[in-house]
Amino acid sequence: MAQRREYGARRTRTGGGGPPWRSALLVAVVAQAGTGWVAHLQPGREPLGWPGHALLLLGPLLLVLRRRYPAAVVAGVCAVTLGYLAGGYPYGPVFFSVAVACLSAVVAGHRYVAWASVGLLWAGHLAIAHWLYRWLPPAGDGPAPWAGEGPVIAWALAVLAASEVVRVRREQRARDRAERAVAERRRADEERLRIARELHDVLAHSISVINVQAGVGLALLDSDPEQARTALRTIKAASKEALGEVRQVLDTLRAPGAAPRAPAPGLDRLPELFAQAASAGLTVSLEGEAVGPALAPGTDLAAFRIVQEALTNVVRHSGSRTARVRITRPPGVLELRIDDDGPATGGDPGGSGSGLTGMRERAADRGGSIEAGPRPDGGFRVVARLPVAGGGAEERA
Repeated sequence: MAQRREYGARRTRTGGGGPPWRSALLVAVVAQAGTGWVAHLQPGREPLGWPGHALLLLGPLLLVLRRRYPAAVVAGVCAVTLGYLAGGYPYGPVFFSVAVACLSAVVAGHRYVAWASVGLLWAGHLAIAHWLYRWLPPAGDGPAPWAGEGPVIAWALAVLAASEVVRVRREQRARDRAERAVAERRRADEERLRIARELHDVLAHSISVINVQAGVGLALLDSDPEQARTALRTIKAASKEALGEVRQVLDTLRAPGAAPRAPAPGLDRLPELFAQAASAGLTVSLEGEAVGPALAPGTDLAAFRIVQEALTNVVRHSGSRTARVRITRPPGVLELRIDDDGPATGGDPGGSGSGLTGMRERAADRGGSIEAGPRPDGGFRVVARLPVAGGGAEERA
């Protein structure tokens, strides 16, 4: 498989499809048959004979190597063609080899070599037709009319122009393929980041609740079995919800593009989130309305996850057992503010690891921002602002 991909890449770089000997064989057949036909229309030229046929065959033979040595082949084919013209043989399909060699060299990136070779071929033709004809066959030949140089120049320019057009188009296709590959890798990276962020938010919150309740259950197992039993029920409910959300995230991996089986969480599920926080010993009060004008699904999910992560950080890093969530909706913006009174119980109360980073990434993905830091009067505050109208990120929901 790797060898097949490598061959395809090499074929693209050298500008051909299929084995080079096929086109070389076609050129050889056309040159031999076509020159034999045009020889009848040019009775004053030298008969082909075996030297002429050998020169007609040598050009196509060189074409077999044009993908490996494009610069050398175009120079060699032009030299062979010039030798053919010096032999006084009929004009005609001999120039097909020059056109194919020039195209291969230009596409392979040897454009200056191709231009120089064709230019020298034309200069040699000019010298043979107007000055050297006295010493070259056929005997008694005279100078060629200057008016005949117009078609020769037009042919040379047409070959070079066509080669340049093919080169530009192939380079453009190569750039397009490279850009598509980069865009696909970027989309894959963004999707992996999104899934990692989603799993982190789900698991961090649920594991924090489970950790607190497990500690409560162990502490009260002997002295207060009923309270320990309540803690175990909370652990069961939190783990079940976490498993459900993890399964929903993994389903998107198993069936890309398929609709999720359950709706993504949003601000309408804040009461459930607050109940989970309460089971971990954190009392949360809400200011403002969680349910308001409809939000884009992506913005609604980002808002929920930001509140969830902020409360998780309070549970894990703050000594405060209360938190306040304030939701306001200035024109075009959804603003979330989460406060706790501290003090920090260890580490960074803001969760400066992947939690705060994930919040910032979520907000940035929706075109918003996050401000997080200690309050002047103690405690910690997280403020998130998410655009809900007119933001570039909103249309991506």
